[in-house]
Amino acid sequence: MSEQHETRPRVAIVFGGRNSEHAVSILGAGSVLGAIDRSKYEVIPIGIAQDGRWVLASGDQRYAIEGDELPSVDVQGTGLALPSGDGSLVAYDAGSIPVELGQVDVVFPVMHGPFAEDGTIQGLLEMAGVRYVGSGVLASAVGMDKAYMKMVLAASGLPVGPYVVIRDRDWRTDRDRVLKEVQELGWPVFVKPARAGSSQGISKAHDLEELEAAVGFAREHDPKVLVEAAIAGREIECAVLESLGDEAARASVPGEVLVHGDHEFFDFEAKYIGDDMSLSVPADIPADVTENLRAMAVRAFEALGCEGLSRVDFFYTADGRLILNEINTMPGFTAMSVAPQLWGATGLSYAELVERLIQLALHRSPGLR
Repeated sequence: MSEQHETRPRVAIVFGGRNSEHAVSILGAGSVLGAIDRSKYEVIPIGIAQDGRWVLASGDQRYAIEGDELPSVDVQGTGLALPSGDGSLVAYDAGSIPVELGQVDVVFPVMHGPFAEDGTIQGLLEMAGVRYVGSGVLASAVGMDKAYMKMVLAASGLPVGPYVVIRDRDWRTDRDRVLKEVQELGWPVFVKPARAGSSQGISKAHDLEELEAAVGFAREHDPKVLVEAAIAGREIECAVLESLGDEAARASVPGEVLVHGDHEFFDFEAKYIGDDMSLSVPADIPADVTENLRAMAVRAFEALGCEGLSRVDFFYTADGRLILNEINTMPGFTAMSVAPQLWGATGLSYAELVERLIQLALHRSPGLR
């Protein structure tokens, strides 16, 4: 181990991945790479290409949307392998002898969606005995699957809206029953992949014809589909951060998501392309509602057994009810994403948030906890 590594913890920033949120992950990684304290940490940027190859990020890696072109991991970089055991990384070029990179102290997986945020990379790192930022295997898996997430939240006494789960086999063999169940929710409904994020594959259906098309669209991302009754309410979001030591997790001030233009909901284009989304922080809601919402956000965080950072999304209805929509165990993480903005308004800058997450991971024991 080098003297440099003895004085500076080695942090691997992992991004990309084999899913439709590949580009979103790269955008977040760019912000983390720009904010992390290089005098304090030795940083290794690692990209996972769409075909699953792990590569050392090249110096000309793009971390921004250019026009309508989304960034992707450059597979021309140096290939990587992550063996189990001591958490060491080995770099290799085709036809060359592997070069030892040394032990990695913590992995920061700035990744979203299947094969990333769903417990898969967390399981890989657990098997390798490597510390990492964010929630563990179970919380990540439950948080990624919106159907199981709602079951756990409801079992914990938190209010969730009406929904129907459409599994692959049911859609193929018992479609009439499924359609009847969905109709009982009332129109309109929101149709979304059960295990995707960043509003990928989501659409709104006002009748049976639109529903069939919406389910087909969602199934392009995931054979398991969630259909939710539309809830008339303001979209209020709150971030939760694990505390160092034995103190309970704490919640940020809440913010209201405002969607402009022709978007019927907070879709991918509104989030990442153009200026059709804004965040009002703090949300203009009564003080008692704010207090209740923050407490519910922490309860949701604890119900799933989350670690690190999560974002919890609510609907606030005209009659004063709070309905929990979902929790994201690795929310969008660019400097302008909702969760970092919420913590910024609460008094924690983006760089301080990155530092806190790394320190939480460094102080965490690998394995069961």
